[in-house]
Amino acid sequence: MKRTHTCGELTDKEIGKEVTLQGWVNARRDHGGIIFIDVRDRYGLTQLRFDPEVSKGAHGEAEGLRREYVIEAKGKVAARPTGMENQKLHTGKIEVSATSLKILNAAETPPFEIDDRADLNEDIRLKYRYIDLRRPSMQKNLLIRHKVAKTARDYFDKLGFIEVETPILSKSTPEGARDYLVPSRVHPGKFFALPQSPQLFKQLLMVAGYDRYVQIAKCFRDEDLRADRQPEFTQIDLEMSFIEEEDIFLIMEGLIKEVWKAALGVELKPPFPRISYQDAMERYGSDKPDTRFSLELIDVGEVMKKSDFQVFKSVLEKGGIVKCINAKGCAEFSRKDIEDLTKLVSIYGAKGLAWAKMTDKLEATIVKFMSEPVQKELIVKTKAAKGDLLLFVADKPKIVYDSLGALRIELGKRLKLIDQTKFNFIWVHDFPMFEWSEEDQRLAAVHHPFTSPKDEDLHLLDTDPGKAKAKAYDLALNGVELGGGSIRIHRRDVQSKIFDILGISQEDAKIKFGFLLDAFTYGAPPHGGLAFGLDRMVAMITGNESIREVIAFPKNKACQSLMDEAPSPVNPKQMKELHIEIDLPKKKE
Repeated sequence: MKRTHTCGELTDKEIGKEVTLQGWVNARRDHGGIIFIDVRDRYGLTQLRFDPEVSKGAHGEAEGLRREYVIEAKGKVAARPTGMENQKLHTGKIEVSATSLKILNAAETPPFEIDDRADLNEDIRLKYRYIDLRRPSMQKNLLIRHKVAKTARDYFDKLGFIEVETPILSKSTPEGARDYLVPSRVHPGKFFALPQSPQLFKQLLMVAGYDRYVQIAKCFRDEDLRADRQPEFTQIDLEMSFIEEEDIFLIMEGLIKEVWKAALGVELKPPFPRISYQDAMERYGSDKPDTRFSLELIDVGEVMKKSDFQVFKSVLEKGGIVKCINAKGCAEFSRKDIEDLTKLVSIYGAKGLAWAKMTDKLEATIVKFMSEPVQKELIVKTKAAKGDLLLFVADKPKIVYDSLGALRIELGKRLKLIDQTKFNFIWVHDFPMFEWSEEDQRLAAVHHPFTSPKDEDLHLLDTDPGKAKAKAYDLALNGVELGGGSIRIHRRDVQSKIFDILGISQEDAKIKFGFLLDAFTYGAPPHGGLAFGLDRMVAMITGNESIREVIAFPKNKACQSLMDEAPSPVNPKQMKELHIEIDLPKKKE
């Protein structure tokens, strides 16, 4: 290498040494004939001093330098003058007195500053991503991502896992989202699909006897985007044979502990708390509860049955539920505050948000429908005290949980109840096997069709499958699902029964999953696994809300790459080779 040191390496220990540095011009300052240049690379920043008395040639070259020029400078390491040290920099005690300068490449003025002070437009950042990636925050994010991936690989290697790459070009199978399809030129009219996950292949690896598999795997889903979604994303994916849920929990908690220590220097203390899916919904209105604050949901259905409030009683008679949140100390909320909260819950299907303020007594329109004994019972049930605000939603369970779950998070933010320094992990388990799909008017898998029912619920598959629980589990962190998995079905007869419940005929099952079902007949061991979203994990470690901040070249919210303009039209010749014609929808006049 031509450079003797990186730009973040030199200290007062190297004073007097001849060095060669290479990097980008970060800043230029002219102080009465002496020019100071900050040269930058991904390791840090070093100050160069160009003094005409030391080298007229180097000083002359430095006069023409501009931001983001790529340069090579040679010189001697010297101590900065007393009082001119920069304590914020690792190299802040020294500077390099330059004796020569070479411009390796000139640069246009960049479209934005290469620092973290400006609030930049995301589309501009994505269009010039190669410049955006020079910013310190982005370099930090990608370095932490590297550290997380390396830590995971090292951890699993010590435990006897082997990394196996599974196909990117595979068969289209229904896994919950749309597949990205790849037309085959060799087999006209047929398509590969990009994998939504390595699910089927890692199960086949278990059948093949590779009892501990891991992969940092690329996955693809053609779905609408938001802050935590990308069309291509990365999973830390694993599968094990001859294990139970407890084995998964133990190994994954070990991974999380190692990752948080390596990336943040934080010592976590497993085991993590566990909660059943039903309890999570009842208490938090979410299957990925944020446990950094309390503000739990309270079931007031039995109390409201004794009231004369027909809105609530009607819901209860139809099998619905009534729950509330005691917003402690929020009796002073204005009418507009309550209207804003009402709009929030309406997004999740709630038809309204009833409320009652606690002063010396309960005060609200709904109170007149409650006798004094009912009011007292409600106060006891909700632990309402002077200054509290009770907020109620009555509807179908899903609407109540979704509405109050979102309301709880909003109140946590408004009331500053959330400690941003905490990492609260929690396992959610005992998920239902199935949920009712209003769109398809049939049962659908809560996780995926290969999740095993609990042993004690196997008989329910024949009598009442909607009540069956699954050997499924998710790990949540601060209200975000980090990843999830399950113990898999390893018997063909059980797998066929699940397909039947999901409305997948024997013929369809054979077409879509025949290779898996066949494999099960050749001695499939009990097995299970889990996948963590690497992008989401790194985003949470680095304190970013969007996973775009921790992916080198992500797509924007419209599923486009603004930098290389993908997706884009292709040459008609290519389309002809693939036997594809485009039938675009006609534009409305």
